[in-house]
Formats: sequence, structure tokens, C-alpha cells
Amino acid sequence: MAFKKEIVEIIEPRNIFVGDIDAPVTLMEFGDYESEACAKANEVVKQLLDEYDGKIRFNFRHFPLTKIHQRSLKASEAAVAAGQEGKFWEMHNVLFANRRNLGTTSLKLHSKEAGVNNKKFLDDLVNAIYGWQVQGDLKEGIERGVKDVPTFFVNDELVEGRPTFDNLSKAIDAALKKSKRKSGVKQRA
Repeated sequence: MAFKKEIVEIIEPRNIFVGDIDAPVTLMEFGDYESEACAKANEVVKQLLDEYDGKIRFNFRHFPLTKIHQRSLKASEAAVAAGQEGKFWEMHNVLFANRRNLGTTSLKLHSKEAGVNNKKFLDDLVNAIYGWQVQGDLKEGIERGVKDVPTFFVNDELVEGRPTFDNLSKAIDAALKKSKRKSGVKQRA
């Protein structure tokens, strides 16, 4: 008797956004859930999403610095797992809020707090079911020149300097101006 292998479609981190999906500006961060700097940047991103409501969408990509943050890889996998149930952003925020407590058993508890119902959540983490998705983000980050976290891109352009509200706002404003010029050209053509 042959077994039919079930094909499961995994929602990739690059396809998970918060904000207006049709927004003219995409803010992308490569980050690590154990990083204090990324936790601070997460608060800045929340402010930006409020300030630029309808004008930006945000995408978080995983860049676990495993040499200094041993638990960041599993935390990233936990976020991807939560994303399969549409709970990525809930888990994302819970992980940052609990960044000093990211052991595998704690991740299971955090998943419940985020509203994840998957009974196999812990098994999926232990078996690294979503490891390839995190590695894919890491590989893309390296290809884009990411060396440290947090690293931000606005419409695929690297944002230089610290990820402050002012610095990221300037990059977003410039991208919005550029997108208005492009849409203006299309209307005249």
C-alpha cells in the first residue's frame, strides 16, 4: 500500500505584511527576536504604521544572530509557525515582549498567548519544520549586504544610520515623493 504524501503550502515570511497591502511604500526589516536594538526598532515601526497609515506596509524578515543569540533561530521559526495560522504579528510582538525568555518550552507558552491553536506547535519547533524559511531570510539578508540587526530597507533601498523615527520617516517620505512622481508620469502617458 502506497502512502500519499500530503503537500503543505508554507506561507513564507516575505509574503507576510502588516499595513495596507497596496501601499506605495514597503518598509522591510531584517531582525532578531533577542536583540534589544530590534525590540526598540519594533516600537518605532508601530509608530510609523500609525503615522503613515495607508501609505506603508511592513515586512519583518528573520536574521537571527545565532553566535550571540542562541535562542533567536527557534524564536524565528516560532513566528513563521504562528504565521501559518495568520498569527504572525501577534507572535512577533509577544516574542519581542519576552525576548529574554525564548526557550523552546517558553515559545509554546508564547504561542498560546498569541492565539496559536496548532497542537503540533512544539513538535514542529523541535523538528525545525520552518527552519528553511528562516534560513531563506538569512540568505537573502546576506545577499542584500545585511551584517547586523536591525537593518531596514524602504522600497528595497538600504536605510543608512540608526533606525530612529526621524531617520526612517525621512526615507519613507522620500519614497512617497518618488512614487507620486512615477504615478504622475503614468497618468500623462
